[in-house]
Amino acid sequence: MPNTETSGGGATLHPLHAILLAFPLALFSAGLISDIAYLRTAVIQWSNFSAWLITGALVFGGLVLAWGVIAAVFPRRSSRRRALAFLAAVAVMWLAGLINAFQHSHDGWPSVGALGLTLSILSSLFALIAAAIGYSSPSARGIVR
Repeated sequence: MPNTETSGGGATLHPLHAILLAFPLALFSAGLISDIAYLRTAVIQWSNFSAWLITGALVFGGLVLAWGVIAAVFPRRSSRRRALAFLAAVAVMWLAGLINAFQHSHDGWPSVGALGLTLSILSSLFALIAAAIGYSSPSARGIVR
């Protein structure tokens, strides 16, 4: 049976927090894929898909951000630095996604373009970084065996 005790000062994400983080990770990534499809095909429906995917990611990302603020204010054990790094990654993810949602509210080609694609890449990348921070502790490695 794997050891799930926290050693070395790191804390994993709470299971509910991890479930909530899975949504922005998947939705921002799907938004990135639909942005690429739009830039390759110029079919406006791909841009509409991106806008809805980004909006869904922002809803769940807001919940993750709120939980991240609570985790940074009230850290478990000695994981304040990890909680602050996680909060920073989630905040950048959510802010890039919010700006991207405004960018996708434009009509036609400018809705995605270089700026929309860059913001989609950033929000997806920081969702991955937040997940990596949340699952990089020794106890997470023991659970995933």
